[in-house]
Amino acid sequence: MSQQDMDKAALRGEPSYVWRAGQERRLTMILSAAGNLINGRVLDNGCGVGMYTRQLETQGGTVFGLEFDLDRAKQAHQLSRHVICAAGENIPLPDESVDFILSNEVLEHVQNDWLAVAEMTRILRCGGRMAIFTPNRGYPFETHGVYWRGNYHFGNIPLVNYLPGALRNQLAPHVRVYSQRQMEQLFAGFPLKVVERRIIFGGYDNLVARWQLWGKCLRACLQGMEKTPLQIFGLSHFWVLEKTNKP
Repeated sequence: MSQQDMDKAALRGEPSYVWRAGQERRLTMILSAAGNLINGRVLDNGCGVGMYTRQLETQGGTVFGLEFDLDRAKQAHQLSRHVICAAGENIPLPDESVDFILSNEVLEHVQNDWLAVAEMTRILRCGGRMAIFTPNRGYPFETHGVYWRGNYHFGNIPLVNYLPGALRNQLAPHVRVYSQRQMEQLFAGFPLKVVERRIIFGGYDNLVARWQLWGKCLRACLQGMEKTPLQIFGLSHFWVLEKTNKP
């Protein structure tokens, strides 16, 4: 990986390149959140190379992918018809023109997450929904790596997210992480009501590929914890919000 690729991965994350069980599980959650709205106008906000965009297109609606990085947008366009290269803080779509929005691990990478939420709210029609995945600060590992002595060090770095905010942000200035309170503060003031919110663990497909049966057992155990108070240690927040007509 070149230095340019490393910088891009640090600042914008790594999109899904391979469709596996973890992605399939999230897709099931997304479709459940969308319901019949999936047949309308759908935005995959921060679509990466278009893996989820392509899957959403099979559901029958008109799907747009939005991606800030031009190279990734070009790759996504090879899979999907409607791909827009633009920033999430300035979405080139009309007010109230979208029925459902997916934001899959994107808000932590944008320059201004409040403006990104404001833009999603603006383009969402009343009664439309958005499904949001963001990193959970309670997860014991920082999955985006850390910045140390002038270089990015990738991998699952333990306990970084448990440090005081100022110190944590020095080690990981390239990516946000959210507590439940921070999620509540992010969406406060917008005409959005929470339909569903929970914390989920990952798909751990690499562990399953490496350890096979033991990996599957570990995955089942961790995902089973989502129904217990131990979900606070999960990988990601999953929020479903619906736009209301209240100011």
